[in-house]
Amino acid sequence: MKINISPDKIALGRAAAAHAAHLLQQTIATQGRARILAATGGSQFEFLEALTATPGLAWDRVELFHLDEYVGIGFEHPASFGRYLLNRFINKTGLKNYHLLDGLADPEKTCREMGVLLAAEPIDIAFAGIGENSHLAFNDPPADFVTEQPYLVVQLDEACRQQQVGEGWFPDLAAVPQRAISISVRQLLKAKTIIVPVPDTRKAQAVRLCLEGPITPQAPASILREHPDVTIYLDRHSAALLAPSTIMSP
Repeated sequence: MKINISPDKIALGRAAAAHAAHLLQQTIATQGRARILAATGGSQFEFLEALTATPGLAWDRVELFHLDEYVGIGFEHPASFGRYLLNRFINKTGLKNYHLLDGLADPEKTCREMGVLLAAEPIDIAFAGIGENSHLAFNDPPADFVTEQPYLVVQLDEACRQQQVGEGWFPDLAAVPQRAISISVRQLLKAKTIIVPVPDTRKAQAVRLCLEGPITPQAPASILREHPDVTIYLDRHSAALLAPSTIMSP
């Protein structure tokens, strides 16, 4: 795992976007197209803003899937991750080949159908984040590190749901759905490269657990350390609790 530390979230977003843009250009040049997984949430704002503003990317050669969606929420809801990607990614780039999870459809059927599409060919680049409770996508602790099913219906724990309130997506805890569709841990790890932007002080404890603690389902994002090509992008706030030896490790 590579660790990149920027002075602030703006610089973090630009650094992660430059990496992503280079990989997209390289992948498209090599194989004619790229398949990607996109994350959502407050941690991705600066990254996606910088990436979508990058000139010269052949978005017509990109196929997009996303990590997760709330069960029971449609695209018109302000907290919908599909809506988020439409507004902050898809409409800005003109990307046409995308697959959004429908939170109002039957979740088990959606998992099956979208899972077939997702797993049909390798994912070249995945964008992910780390939750305040150390979750990876919506795999809250203790996460399932075993299943090979591409998408799962998961229960959201209170810490995860409280994060959504804290980020301003919902007015209170009662309004946050208790279930979601999430890409599985094993499926996410099948991506060739994973880029993980994680800004802000509120993520510092989760970052420390995932980078310095044991690899365990209790800290789901710790599993990223088993992947051969992951870069985690931090700012000085999210990196504040890391030991110097972690920061300096190759």
